[in-house]
Amino acid sequence: MTPAEALATVTGALPGAEDRPGQREMAERVAAAITDRRHLVVQAGTGTGKTLAYLLPAVLAEVPTVVATATKALQDQLATKDLPFLAERLATDLDVEFDWAVLKGRNNYLCLQRLREVTAPAEGQLELEPMAETVKVEVKRLAEWAGRSTTGDQAELSWTPSDAAWRSVSVGSDECPGADRCPQGGPCFAEAARRRAAASDVIVVNTYLYGLDVGSGGAILPPHDLVVFDEAHVLEDVMSDTVGVQLAPGRFVALAATVRRIVADDAAGGGGAGDAVAELAGTLRDALAPHAGSRLEVPLPADVDEALAEARSTLGRVAEVLTAIETPVDEAAQRKLRAQVMNGRTIEALEIARSGREGTVAFVSGRPDAPRLEIAPLDVGPTLAERVWSERTAVLTSATIPVSLAARVGLPDDLVEVADVGSPFDYAANSLLYCAMHLPDPREPAYRAGVHDELTALITAAGGRTLALFTSWAAMDEAAAAVTDRVPHRILTQRDLPKPALVEAFAADEATCLFATAGMFQGIDVPGRTLSLVVIDRLPFPRPDDPLLSARRDALGRDAFSQIDLPRASMLLAQAAGRLIRSRTDRGVVAVMDRRLGTARYRWDIIGALPPMRRTRERAEVEEFLRQITRDTAT
Repeated sequence: MTPAEALATVTGALPGAEDRPGQREMAERVAAAITDRRHLVVQAGTGTGKTLAYLLPAVLAEVPTVVATATKALQDQLATKDLPFLAERLATDLDVEFDWAVLKGRNNYLCLQRLREVTAPAEGQLELEPMAETVKVEVKRLAEWAGRSTTGDQAELSWTPSDAAWRSVSVGSDECPGADRCPQGGPCFAEAARRRAAASDVIVVNTYLYGLDVGSGGAILPPHDLVVFDEAHVLEDVMSDTVGVQLAPGRFVALAATVRRIVADDAAGGGGAGDAVAELAGTLRDALAPHAGSRLEVPLPADVDEALAEARSTLGRVAEVLTAIETPVDEAAQRKLRAQVMNGRTIEALEIARSGREGTVAFVSGRPDAPRLEIAPLDVGPTLAERVWSERTAVLTSATIPVSLAARVGLPDDLVEVADVGSPFDYAANSLLYCAMHLPDPREPAYRAGVHDELTALITAAGGRTLALFTSWAAMDEAAAAVTDRVPHRILTQRDLPKPALVEAFAADEATCLFATAGMFQGIDVPGRTLSLVVIDRLPFPRPDDPLLSARRDALGRDAFSQIDLPRASMLLAQAAGRLIRSRTDRGVVAVMDRRLGTARYRWDIIGALPPMRRTRERAEVEEFLRQITRDTAT
């Protein structure tokens, strides 16, 4: 049976099953990529059903597979919907069985050793971390849950523990010494998850964890022959974060707490080691704050290098203190080991940061009060080529794929196929792309007032039902203030509620409007008539002063705009536009308040990345289309 035939059999069990040519084509292409050992980059528009299109061929080919997702929402969809459905249908219809598992970062699982230390300290052990009574109550609840749980996964809790409580009973990968060196290594929840993953045919992880595995040389994930990067448009950015090095003041705060857990048992030998580490947080913050948002030259500025040198020297002394401490009690020995592991890994990060490795760029991200030093690769391609593309077949898929993605991540030209399987939705009939050509250029003073007038008219015609997306917080705030009193509809902004509650409130009331920033350009899924209008204030080009991107622009020279800025803007705009049509019956308008979409020489590159919507420059046509949708939904 071919993958397409198997797909038809499996999807025939879905309610309202329908033929999806794009899904069928994608399944065939994935199967061919696995057979031919060639990489595949495939754009699959909203509604294609891409998860089954890559899962089914992978299972039928019987190749160990890792699926890396960029968002928790997609990971949850795979774990609670797509994989259980596929397993049931394959077993029932085709007599094919497979195992699957979800694997998360270590700090997502309760640590039995830490729980033992905080709830049942050994005789003579000092109270290491005095806790508030509320935290003690939470830790007790966590201990009771751990006795019942088979996974120890925080996501399975029916309540949300405070950060302080969860930190008390969990460890990060930089702190854990490994199962072989821990008394609780046998029943360890995180290790059990790894064992389940190693025995599974399909493993679901997030892309960040996959990046950590790449950076560690494959120390985290089991061997696998196929990797699927879903939501692959973020792959380059995630790999930059995980393959590189990050040093923030909070890392020294966490290390100080870990050191104090063992030094408290041997105060005479410790001599204030924990306090010395804690002071490094302030030293690093003071050194980095003046450089926030800036790229750093190599060698590093004197103030930054001096802070890193002081940290390296202090941690060297801490390492000596920890080695000298005698730990006759098992729990103390484990705390010592965790402190040594975390201290050693922080020393490694400091040495990398000071080394000025060729092919990397140093910059300070975050706000001045919370700066973070990052050392990122200028080009993630060589690392991926060496540790991923040369070792296994890869499928990269998303609803929107930047045209430069394959080149940016180092996929070899002779071993990669790039395809677009389209979308089953009739965009030409059901949607309209409107460019407000009459507005001033976004750089002109009168632009924002013009946007507010345009928003007022469009929201009124749509009867609310609007998602307005802005490229800055200031633009969002100003628009909300200007429009609120001019329309008879509730306007929520991204400042009002946490994202899940915000989306829920927006979806619950058809007349409500939601004003949000670029952080909401993707991930909002509100099908139906609640959302009839998506407004984007300007073309979402990346900031010209972004330190990492500016370094990459310098490396590319005159090709930078076409290789970095234009693909990113096109992808983000397509992601924003993709919020509109989420089902076959959805209808609506994408309105872009930036006249450059109709005038710039690069406009067709951007329009070509969008769904094939009808296009107009006439607001009257848009208003009538929106009013018609309102009339139709009313009846």
